[in-house]
Amino acid sequence: MKASFLGLCCLVISVQWSYAQQNPASPSDTNNAKLEQEILDLSREKWLWMADRDVDALDALFHDEAVFVHMGGTMTRDRELEVIRSGGIHYKHAEIQEASVRVIGTTAIVLNTIRLDAVVGGNEVTNPFEVTEVYVQQGGTWKLASLSFTRLLGQ
Repeated sequence: MKASFLGLCCLVISVQWSYAQQNPASPSDTNNAKLEQEILDLSREKWLWMADRDVDALDALFHDEAVFVHMGGTMTRDRELEVIRSGGIHYKHAEIQEASVRVIGTTAIVLNTIRLDAVVGGNEVTNPFEVTEVYVQQGGTWKLASLSFTRLLGQ
């Protein structure tokens, strides 16, 4: 009887201890989720600005030292803005199929799987891409530091 009682007490204590180890969502987890959502929303808004050729909004978003990697090469911030302004590339519509973000300190990395409808040099094209966006926090706001397109094969 004593052994059964002692076993039952050990079971109750171990169950209580295991539940104590499972922390509910901490405030930092909630803050991280809000921050991640904020960055994903900013990324989505960027695609709309690119489609609308809203160079003023993009100018405010792009970091001064930003780099842009396309299938045809790399561009500086100023060159990317000029290409968008002139219509050399018109990002008509980006269908975001999948998006994720990872925040590391004051840097955020967004991965987007998209289907992009664009006009490049007067030719309308549709391509599937994995797009990597790197944002850095500067003066309390997020700035796009890098945008890199990798064309997905077989899609």
